[in-house]
Amino acid sequence: MIMPEKNEANRKLDLTAAVEEGPYYKFGSPERKAIAGPGTYGSKLILEGRVLDTNGQPVPGAWLDFWHADGHGSYDNEDYNLRGHQYTDEDGRYSLETLRPGDYMMRSPHLHVKVRANEKSPILTTQLFFPGESKNTTDPLFEKLTVVDLKDTAQGQKATFDFVVERY
Repeated sequence: MIMPEKNEANRKLDLTAAVEEGPYYKFGSPERKAIAGPGTYGSKLILEGRVLDTNGQPVPGAWLDFWHADGHGSYDNEDYNLRGHQYTDEDGRYSLETLRPGDYMMRSPHLHVKVRANEKSPILTTQLFFPGESKNTTDPLFEKLTVVDLKDTAQGQKATFDFVVERY
C-alpha cells in the first residue's frame, strides 16, 4: 500500500521543550506586562512572541507566568519584583517588558515561564535562554530548543520566542 505524502499543511509542530521549574517559583504573581520594579538592576529587555498549538494555530487567552533573577542573578523571594503573568491577545501574542537577567552560580541567564492554553490543558514549565552565553555550555539545565532570538535595539534588547503547547 502506498501512503500519501505528508504535506506541509498536515505537519504538526513540536511542543516547546520543558525545563524544570527550579526552586524560586512563587504562586499568585500579579497580572501585568511590565514586571521590573523601580531601581531593579539590569538592562531593558522586551520579550515578544506567540503561543501556538501543535497545528500552528494561535492560542488566544493563553496564560503565561514569568519570573527571573535581576541583572546580578538575584531573585526577589519576598515580593513579586520580576514576576508577573499575562494572557495572549486574540492573535495568540504576548509582550513582556522586563530586564535582562544575570547569571548565578552555574546557571546561565534565563527566564522561567509557565504556559497554559486553557483551563483544561496541561501547564508547560520551561526556561528561556540567551544565545552566546558562555555558561550555556556548562549549565546543567540549558536547553538549546528554548534559546530566544535576540536583537539589540536603541532602547535595549528585544527577544522573541514562540511557545507551542497542547490545547484541549
